[in-house]
Amino acid sequence: MKKAATSFIDAYRGLSPSAWWLSIVMLVNRMGTMVLPFMTLYMTERQGVSIGKAGLVITIFGLGTICGGFLGGKLTDKIGFYYIQLFSLISGGILFIVLGQMHDYLSICGVAFVLSLANESFRPANAAAIANYSETTNRTRSLALNRLAINLGWAVGGAVGGFVAAHSYHLLFWIDGLTNMAAALMLWLLLAPSKNKETTKKKEEHTGPVISAYKDSPFLLFVALNTIFAICFFQVFTTIPVYFKQDLFLSETEIGLVMALNGIIITVIEMVIVHQLEGRRPPLTYVIIGTVLVSAGFITLNIIPGMMMGLAIIFITLITFGEIINMPFASTYWMNRSNSKNMGQYAGLFTISWATAQIAGPSIGAQIAQHWGFSTLWWVIGIMCLATIAGYRWIKEKPVPEKEI
Repeated sequence: MKKAATSFIDAYRGLSPSAWWLSIVMLVNRMGTMVLPFMTLYMTERQGVSIGKAGLVITIFGLGTICGGFLGGKLTDKIGFYYIQLFSLISGGILFIVLGQMHDYLSICGVAFVLSLANESFRPANAAAIANYSETTNRTRSLALNRLAINLGWAVGGAVGGFVAAHSYHLLFWIDGLTNMAAALMLWLLLAPSKNKETTKKKEEHTGPVISAYKDSPFLLFVALNTIFAICFFQVFTTIPVYFKQDLFLSETEIGLVMALNGIIITVIEMVIVHQLEGRRPPLTYVIIGTVLVSAGFITLNIIPGMMMGLAIIFITLITFGEIINMPFASTYWMNRSNSKNMGQYAGLFTISWATAQIAGPSIGAQIAQHWGFSTLWWVIGIMCLATIAGYRWIKEKPVPEKEI
């Protein structure tokens, strides 16, 4: 027991104060994330539009995320990660409140796009900030700490958001907007260049030729593979709950408990696992292992019959461990490949891969499940995950040192 406690504490040691402050800013920001999870219900219940029109608004959010990832990445390299984060939080906060005042459908669509573009330009800048506030020896743990803040924030925001939505949908927009602004205030107080030397210090003064991320063919393949992986992973939050309900006959309460297990495992052990693995193998080795586990999770749904709740727990456990091993090291891979002058480009493209999957994943999964059934969907998803491994292995074995990029 003492050894386990020591391992847990050691996992959090050695990270810079700025990395901790940045994660706290992210926690506050994500605790207020209440609008998007309830946007479909808001549009159908309060605005009185069809489910199709409500879905289009979510798609528009996704398109704004793609544009925000590209723009945020470009501007991060030109202006700096601190200013892009600050602008994104302030403008996003204002636009969330504005969106809550809109009643015309076209106006809602327009504001939703601009809001998503402004709000999601935060991600590439935030990734660049994590790299700046960490050393190469603890970069993956800094990423994992940030992921922990995001997961905790989402958990709190989702729980509180459900209670708030039951009383007032419009209050969701005010809370989301004000927490954005609170995070911006914290960012200014704790990490402004005039108040924090770590914000202005560059960990790496790159003096060699700067190669554009858009011309880095192994990285572009990595982005495509990550998009495929993310399409598979997003089934966990879209088609999987329906499958649990219709085929495993779980109640809504049981589904909620199983899904909560994902966040609990991440909160308790992700930092410990990353601490044990960091620096022992190349990042892509762990990306491959994580992908194998995610694939195994989906395939398990077809090969272990009749366990109902037990099968759901096995699935979510495999998926969660795959997520823990894949995602922090996937971010470490592209960070190590970039440098201080082009990190925004790399961060932007990586953000776009997830945004693209967020748009395509739910539709692809739903169409396959509707026309060919869940069993076919799980085989397709499992095989898609496995197919990405060949690409990851090719990148891993390509004899171009990451530091040359």
